[in-house]
Amino acid sequence: MIGIIGFGRFGKLVSHYLARDLDVFVYNRSDKSSEIVRTGANPASLETVCRQDIVIPCVPISRFRDSLKSIAPLLKSDTLVIDVCSVKEYPVEWMTKELPDSVSILATHPMFGPDSAADSLQDRKICLCRVRVPEKQYHKIKNYLASKGLIVIEASAREHDEQIATSLSLTHLIGRTLSECGAVPLDIDTEGYKRLLHILEVVERDTWQLFLDMHRYNPYARKKRTEFMDVMKEIHFKLEDKLV
Repeated sequence: MIGIIGFGRFGKLVSHYLARDLDVFVYNRSDKSSEIVRTGANPASLETVCRQDIVIPCVPISRFRDSLKSIAPLLKSDTLVIDVCSVKEYPVEWMTKELPDSVSILATHPMFGPDSAADSLQDRKICLCRVRVPEKQYHKIKNYLASKGLIVIEASAREHDEQIATSLSLTHLIGRTLSECGAVPLDIDTEGYKRLLHILEVVERDTWQLFLDMHRYNPYARKKRTEFMDVMKEIHFKLEDKLV
């Protein structure tokens, strides 16, 4: 049985898919009982959610550590806690420090969201960073995810964060910059411009808090961002020099 903490956009998506196969119990700070029931899950207290075999906190990373401290005394022995944060090193460190030794830990990053996976999980990616979880249970989860059409990637927390600093944090930086520049669809456009607008559309659906968190809590994001800005300036000055 699965316990989900938080029923925001992503918690709702997780509930929607897991409730098809498993008994799912969801806790949210505000009352969203009717929405939870519509996904096929069961509204529940935090205590009930924490008594399930697997507990998945679906909360912003800025609240993640406090959430761990709150649930630590409520978890039963041998519970598996699975995080879904878009960075991994900090969540792994916090889960290892804040959760009892009797609790198993699996760090994950589902690389899809409510928009991209609204209709299907087929060929979407999920990264697994194994922390402390029994071999048999780990492979059972891995096989379950693959059976849903997901592409399962295994990596260390550091490997994940180094790569996601480019593939996510940098992409969102470009999208946010396009938005601030006022990029809009044009009659006279190119395929390249349309692709840029697609990046803008994707990032504008996400909150500023998510954008801030993916840079604040990824130890490699600042370096990638600085390198990108330096190259942009270099290209700008090189172009200006040739146009004189």
